[in-house]
Amino acid sequence: MKNEIYSVSLSKNPVISLNVNSGHFTTSHFHATHYLDLNHLKTNATLARDVAIELALPYLANTLVDTIVCMERTEVIGAYMAEELLQEGTSVINSGREINIVTPISNTNKNLMFQSNKQELIYNRNIIVLVSSISSGTTLRSALECLSYYGGIVVGISALFNAYPEKQEQEIHSLFTGEDIPEYQLFRTGECPLCKAGQKLDAIIVHDGYIKI
Repeated sequence: MKNEIYSVSLSKNPVISLNVNSGHFTTSHFHATHYLDLNHLKTNATLARDVAIELALPYLANTLVDTIVCMERTEVIGAYMAEELLQEGTSVINSGREINIVTPISNTNKNLMFQSNKQELIYNRNIIVLVSSISSGTTLRSALECLSYYGGIVVGISALFNAYPEKQEQEIHSLFTGEDIPEYQLFRTGECPLCKAGQKLDAIIVHDGYIKI
């Protein structure tokens, strides 16, 4: 796969960057023009802390938070985000409180659920949903449906990347958006112009990576 690979840096903190690989990629439901590599932001402790500081900013002064629900392996960022929200200060509303980090599991039908001993951290609790990326919105919708079922109160949604913020009803705080990668496009299977033009698939996108075809 010999495609263009480049990085997009966050203007407020250039250390935080999004690695972009252009090509023809597929997921289980969609085809995409780019693979977005966010793994280094989730696994590198120093970068994860920087990311958490940026993501915590919208909530510091005015949002009470009990639980951060982490999707797509964002637990390290979530823990640092909680630490940031709990810092001491007169303008930090969560000072002196407790914030829990929780990740749902999938049942045999691939529906999200919380174990019995963790449900008390969701029911009637103020929750921030943290996801890695929002493109088709499938992961976010599943998380919100799950939290509604268990009685959680969603007070914020944060993402490392949000492809189409203008198409979503909820306010989503994200580091990068589709405006940072204007050529990024997502197509339903069967409607992909790359396929219709005869361009072969380069890779299958899987959790935290891709598999070359």
